Amino acid sequence: MSNKFSNIKERVLYLAENQEASKQIFFKKIGMTYGNFTGDAKKTPLNSTAIENILLNYPETNVEWLITGNGSMLKRESEILEAFPTDQLAGIPLIPEFAWAGISSGEVNVLELDCERYVVPNFKGADFLIPVKGSSMEPKYSSGDIVAGKWLPLDTFFQWNKVYILDTIQGPLIKRVQKGDTDQCLKIISENPKYPAFQLPKTEIRKLALVLGVIRLE
Repeated sequence: MSNKFSNIKERVLYLAENQEASKQIFFKKIGMTYGNFTGDAKKTPLNSTAIENILLNYPETNVEWLITGNGSMLKRESEILEAFPTDQLAGIPLIPEFAWAGISSGEVNVLELDCERYVVPNFKGADFLIPVKGSSMEPKYSSGDIVAGKWLPLDTFFQWNKVYILDTIQGPLIKRVQKGDTDQCLKIISENPKYPAFQLPKTEIRKLALVLGVIRLE
């Protein structure tokens, strides 16, 4: 890895390219602009404030790799978790971003270690909890409900007519999934008949989870 990048700014660019959020959001968080990493500016040193902001906003970043280029870009999972007592990691993380039950916009980039966690015995195997917002999945799911999700690989074998959480370039969606018109698409179904079905290219899906259950608040 140390031979791949000639300086720290090239490594920061590579880190930005590997985040779910856009580069614009990444550079805003570290207090710089993309222009600071292009042309002759790429050869200038990176200020200490930017380094601090990177480690603050992206704590999974391996500081040795960032500074020297040695090792891997991200810390090993054991290195991330060892700083957290076991009782802090019990339960299922509640992701504080709304999963819009209709087409939404924006980027989701939440480190699960920063989330509140809840023990829900009926949701064994769930990787996260996330609130629902919107009316497109009524009456099955209402705005304010909390659903439990289990992450799946993008090349998963879909169980047609099951409800999935789809993190797309338009934002996260909670929808029923059916076979698409082509092998490259999925048919996305809302429970509320006011919302028409649509075809979603599989290439627009960044992350994928199966809905395991729901907590309904009266």
